[in-house]
Amino acid sequence: MDSEGLLLLSDEAGLNHRLLDPKFAHPRSYLVQVEGEPSEASMCKLCSGEIIIQDHQCLPCEAEILGTQPDISPRNPPIRIRKSIPDSWIRITLTEGKNRQIRRMTAAIGHPTLRLIRIQISNFSDVSLEPGMWRKLEMNEIHQLGI
Repeated sequence: MDSEGLLLLSDEAGLNHRLLDPKFAHPRSYLVQVEGEPSEASMCKLCSGEIIIQDHQCLPCEAEILGTQPDISPRNPPIRIRKSIPDSWIRITLTEGKNRQIRRMTAAIGHPTLRLIRIQISNFSDVSLEPGMWRKLEMNEIHQLGI
């Protein structure tokens, strides 16, 4: 309920297995709006794999602070805005996907997630889809997933 963005739904057991099993370690990219402005040290901690969540050490990931707000649709309902605390946007790419992992990782560096949008799974993204829209994948797009 709290996250947005790209979802791939399938009733094909083999595809679901390749999408969800951690041993396939395909990357997933997210736009993350966080509270505050992360320092370089915080970003290094986020990327390095130093973060431990519920006795699980997170794998290293890619993360970068975006200089401007991404061109995205407004959230409904909108996120909470606090005038005294700025926010920032980060692009994070993970190869694992534990439950609420990004939210827990950003909280661990002192910058809680305000908004989370999945923008890419493996090599696939579709920026033409508006929130709430869907479409069937073509066979070549399934192969593009690289799974």
